[in-house]
Amino acid sequence: MKCAVLSLLVVFFSTVSLLPAARAGVISTETHLAVGKLTAKNQLQAALERQDVRTQLISLGVDPEKAKARVANLTQDEVAKLQSRIGDLPAGAGAIEVIGILFIVLLILELVGVINIFHKL
Repeated sequence: MKCAVLSLLVVFFSTVSLLPAARAGVISTETHLAVGKLTAKNQLQAALERQDVRTQLISLGVDPEKAKARVANLTQDEVAKLQSRIGDLPAGAGAIEVIGILFIVLLILELVGVINIFHKL
């Protein structure tokens, strides 16, 4: 038993010593904010590149190229405000779809035998 534990410890410590050490430097606040601004703008630009978004923009009468140019000219505050609003906009299914999916999940669980709630109905 002691030999097995000792062997495992030797293997563990020998493999741990092979892992490279992580190194991180200090960055300034301005650098962090600039990277965050570029990341947020890149996310908005990537959203404008999606085909479903382009189709929706065209159906609303907006030129996708002009929309990309407008996003490129947004200030940091405008990008932050737009990103916070995007999270609040409605998306996904409504209540009827949620109830339908819940019913299907419960039905499958009932048929498989995981739960037993429909026998009372």
